[in-house]
Amino acid sequence: MKYSMGIDFGSLSARSVLVNLTNGEVIGSCVSEYRHAVMDEKLPSGVTLGADWALQHPEDYLDALSEVSNGVIKETGVSPTDIVGLCIDFTASTVMPVKSDTTPLCFLDRYKDNPHAYVKMWKHHSAQPYADKLREVAEARNEKFLTYYSGKVSSEWLIPKLWQIFDEDRSVYDECDKFIEAGDWINWMLTGTEVRSACGAGYKACWNYNDGYPSKEFFKALDPGLENVVEEKLSAPVKPLGSVAGYINESGNKLSGLAIGTPVCVSVIDAHAAVPASGVTSPGKLLMIMGTSTCHMVLGKTEKPYPGICGIVKDGMIAGYFGYEAGQACVGDHFDWFVNNCTPAEYVNEAKDRRISIHTLLSEKAEKYAAGESGLLALDWWNGCRSDLMESRLTGAIFGMTLQTKPEEIYRALIEATAFGTKIITDMFSDADVLIDEIYACGGIAKKNPFMMQIYADILDKPIYIVESEQAGALGSAMFAAVGGGFFKTLDEAASVMVKKPSSVFVPNPGNTKTYAYLFGEYKKLHDYFGKGENDILTNLKNLK
Repeated sequence: MKYSMGIDFGSLSARSVLVNLTNGEVIGSCVSEYRHAVMDEKLPSGVTLGADWALQHPEDYLDALSEVSNGVIKETGVSPTDIVGLCIDFTASTVMPVKSDTTPLCFLDRYKDNPHAYVKMWKHHSAQPYADKLREVAEARNEKFLTYYSGKVSSEWLIPKLWQIFDEDRSVYDECDKFIEAGDWINWMLTGTEVRSACGAGYKACWNYNDGYPSKEFFKALDPGLENVVEEKLSAPVKPLGSVAGYINESGNKLSGLAIGTPVCVSVIDAHAAVPASGVTSPGKLLMIMGTSTCHMVLGKTEKPYPGICGIVKDGMIAGYFGYEAGQACVGDHFDWFVNNCTPAEYVNEAKDRRISIHTLLSEKAEKYAAGESGLLALDWWNGCRSDLMESRLTGAIFGMTLQTKPEEIYRALIEATAFGTKIITDMFSDADVLIDEIYACGGIAKKNPFMMQIYADILDKPIYIVESEQAGALGSAMFAAVGGGFFKTLDEAASVMVKKPSSVFVPNPGNTKTYAYLFGEYKKLHDYFGKGENDILTNLKNLK
């Protein structure tokens, strides 16, 4: 028997799966939570962070890698020599400054109290001013690369974060030899070979398969000191998904338990890894990866830049197609915010007495209301708007509150808001002639909250197929590993064995779709009024804060 391993590095934990390549069975899985979690208020030393910071500790990644890789091998009893390959996926753009020997700067004593020496995770938004300036310069110069990102650049991406370090702490910028995605860094640690993923570089670092990174002249226009930033901080081969980044070396063997010489495939962005694992290997199928945020992935046969699309990358998801990406920056985080800050004690006690989660309790109560019965409408920008407005400074709002408004009504309105945000995105794809015939959903929310998925089906007015795998990211990574390791020739071949049919489907309720069509019209008015410059009160309030 031969096996492949996939490891999914999420926002709070890492998970491994080991897959039998003969029958596609996931024979083992292991999870490890990050000890430092997300550092958005202070460093471990107590140093206070500013607004919109979100850091992580690379030590957590190494600890998690060792635990989940060795753990799943021990759990299954599989010989490491029977594992044909490893592939990891990672949140992005989650980036860090490191030395040429792979050492993160925050590991050095003189930088332990310096926030810029740590990992800037994907939802680090304090680089927004640099994203704004980058866009202004690119627009003035008519830079071609900007067209692939709807003419906008997110503060979540690599270059604004690197520029922030350059501008705010030159010592950290000068000290680091490389600024690298965490997924590429893990591969470097395992193999001793530095390779950049075309997936990460294409969607998060303004790299293009024809043109490479933006030109020296462009970076010089940002700041003369950045003219050679590609050569100085980003230089490494960029390889496509499914190719081999390197092979497990001696230190990689000690870290992971995998046999020396095991192929390690190019890293994948976590959401993108779920695409093949969901059976989405051809155009016409939209995949929603639903977690703390939601990513929306669809394949196209042609390259057509369109406003609101976060990125278009050739072979960025599946070889032979252009991968179109959009996304919402706040979904699961949206509901957790409400539970953690706005749920009455009596609800908490009821959930505890019934031994159910507070989310389950709120969903049960909210499900008793008909569409529109709450009298509420919300904007889902609690963590900014990724698509279609690409503005991290936008904030959320709820309309229609009264003294009679109940917690479950607010909870339902927040769910509806995220579904309306998704409809903005599906309409955007249609306008770009990227056709969507079927919608698939994966992730914890999709599997655990049928009430929410029914609302999505009603608002999108399309059936939603729930992906069977509960570890779609890790499974997709294992599929890439199986191809890179030589067991399968293509992802289609791997999918025929490793992907199971959808576990369930949610069909639109005609009675609800009519009401939601009206509410979406009102949502769209608010979306345009507050998001497209007619009234900047939301961003003004954020700036004031």
